[in-house]
Amino acid sequence: MGLAVAQSITAADDLRLASVWVRDAHAKSRFEGQDEVLVSRDIDAVVRAADVLIDFSLPEATAAVLGAAVRHERPLVCGVSGLSSEQQGLLDRAADSIAIVYDRNMSLGIAVLDAIVRRAASALGGEFRVEIHETHHVHKLDAPSGTALKLGEGVAAARGTDADAIDYKVERRGEVPGEHAVVFTSASEQLRLQHSVTTRQVFADGALRAARWVRDQPPGRYSMREVLAVD
Repeated sequence: MGLAVAQSITAADDLRLASVWVRDAHAKSRFEGQDEVLVSRDIDAVVRAADVLIDFSLPEATAAVLGAAVRHERPLVCGVSGLSSEQQGLLDRAADSIAIVYDRNMSLGIAVLDAIVRRAASALGGEFRVEIHETHHVHKLDAPSGTALKLGEGVAAARGTDADAIDYKVERRGEVPGEHAVVFTSASEQLRLQHSVTTRQVFADGALRAARWVRDQPPGRYSMREVLAVD
């Protein structure tokens, strides 16, 4: 995703790729010829060169990214999935000092779906059983997906219940970028709310939308629902 984000920034009329944090020489070679871009293993130098940070790396890098963002007071867009409760705590503490947009899915459509699902869960009440169906490519390791868990947490928050009680249906096939459906079923009717991704470019597009928005926000932790003002 990092390369897709970098390419999207370069293609945007109102944004400029200032710097890239890389782990090795192979990654650095992808940016050869872009002399105006700082490409470095020195995270502090990379952060100082930028106005807004976008992180799609790995959970193992989260502490380092957050530390540098706080040291240099740079707002952050974080789309790293699979964060532990301890790493989530690091996000919360960093948000006391800087503005952070964190979301397990940067898609604009998922942000809207999340808001709709919360309203539906609250309105329909506990007599409707909830299932969350998700389908991804065969290479995806986590199951249920972070997005499915996010939607389940939204249902639970709207109902004041435990997210662990929600039934998840998981499928892995082909090269499917991502499909999610939240199904509300009662004895007499069924409501299905769903979203599908045709290309992973949607995540880069969402990250850039969040980066434009977060630069002007006060310290705090935000999600894509706040970015789109759909709460």
